[in-house]
Amino acid sequence: MLSDLITIKRALISLSDKANIALIVDIIVKYNIEVLSTGGTAKLLREHNINVKDVSDYTNFPEMLNGRVKTLHPKIHGGLLGKYNLTSHKNEMKQHNIEPINLVIVNLYPFSEAVKNNLSFDECIENIDIGGPSMIRSSAKNHENVCVITSPNDYSELIQILDKNNGATKFKDRKLFAAKAYAKTAYYDSLISQWFNEQVNIKWPETITIAGTLANKLRYGENPHQESAVYKNPNHNLNGIVNSELLQGKPLSYNNINDSDAAFELIKEFKSPTIAIIKHANPCGVASNKLILAAWKDALRTDPQSAFGGIVACNREITKELAEKMHEIFLEVILAPGFTKEALKIFASKKNLRVLKTSKVDNQTIVEHKIIKDLSDGFLVQDRDTEVLNINNLNTVTIKKPNEAEIKDLIFAFKVAKHVKSNAIIYAKNNATVGIGAGQMSRIDSSQIAAIKSEKASKLAGLKSNMAEGSVLASDAFFPFADGLIAAAEAGVTCIIQPGGSIKDNEVIEAANKLGLSMVFTGIRHFRH
Repeated sequence: MLSDLITIKRALISLSDKANIALIVDIIVKYNIEVLSTGGTAKLLREHNINVKDVSDYTNFPEMLNGRVKTLHPKIHGGLLGKYNLTSHKNEMKQHNIEPINLVIVNLYPFSEAVKNNLSFDECIENIDIGGPSMIRSSAKNHENVCVITSPNDYSELIQILDKNNGATKFKDRKLFAAKAYAKTAYYDSLISQWFNEQVNIKWPETITIAGTLANKLRYGENPHQESAVYKNPNHNLNGIVNSELLQGKPLSYNNINDSDAAFELIKEFKSPTIAIIKHANPCGVASNKLILAAWKDALRTDPQSAFGGIVACNREITKELAEKMHEIFLEVILAPGFTKEALKIFASKKNLRVLKTSKVDNQTIVEHKIIKDLSDGFLVQDRDTEVLNINNLNTVTIKKPNEAEIKDLIFAFKVAKHVKSNAIIYAKNNATVGIGAGQMSRIDSSQIAAIKSEKASKLAGLKSNMAEGSVLASDAFFPFADGLIAAAEAGVTCIIQPGGSIKDNEVIEAANKLGLSMVFTGIRHFRH
């Protein structure tokens, strides 16, 4: 028969995180709990006038091996694992002078901090906790009789439970804390596993775990009937949306986060002042310019209709002048590494606008981490697409060669194409997109859509000619047929950049020559399904 109420008479406490220690002291004093502890925790509790019995005195076995062995003893784990409702367990515990332990409060050596601080391999090894996880797992397994607490955030809840039950815990409470405990040790072990694999260059281990800490529970997912949450990657070297500061507006939704991340990843591609406008994880306008106001104008002009309700990313501080221009249309999220006080004051008049302050937008330091895609019965894992185009590797395959200005536009357009859902076609001119075709089942459709959007945007802007006239085209993958080139030429494109690699490359090159186009191959494909 399961025990329900278990009165706390004896606690084992071992803390690396000393936060909220006053709450633990209050619990011990109020309910007259006997305390077992070691090292720094015992010292700290004594400083708070708590009578502590050292584990070594209780076990009659000294700490040894430079503190590696402290609590790994039958008198400790017998007290944690003994089932009080079993006569055989009670008799064995009595025979070996093992006392029941009803409460365990343990948090683990800060292994992740050791890695974060770039400690040596040996120092990181010494920050791998052994006794802590062992005690947590033993306690969680025997949650029928033991309450295990692994986070300072749970001390207040424990106090409420003890106050409600006159110093006792209920089975349902212990079961809940046990679930949290196993999640904690699993997360801890996953951090160590990932780090160790990196040390020995195991890129694709036989088994894999995904580590993360809960950042926020979200109102819902992509749709209202889907529950969702966002988790933080434990890699301290990563910057992005999750670690951004929300300066204004209600918390971001699932779709806001997804789109904002797409915007952040795109804007990282550029060193010069750049603005990207994102809608449904696809860019609808991107522009670079020495003058950030000009970049905004050019990015918005690409597709002003789609920009309505979009996400805007900027890699420079947003000033009053830029904020005033952004204020003229409805936007969901604006993210940037900084905002002037005047800019924030302007945004404040739109209460539903989310304003995100990101970390420095810089893609110069590439941190190795993976992309994970869920499947019905598993998941795909791959490297992130961090391939950078080297201008020296451009291979001109046509008779006509691109001029210097076209080369600059080609590189700009190819960077944007990397962040557009395939099949991706980008028309660009003067470091600004002028037409974007995304997510179509055929490349010719994407090419035609980009041309149509360019023509439409040109009319909305009151231009006498199509912005696509004299533009370049970037494709995320090779052209399997010449029809995409023909559509581009009809729109006014003069130069094309694409990976190459089709069995019909020669036909495509021949078509480009006939159309008077210049074309370069990169050897790099940027599929983004």
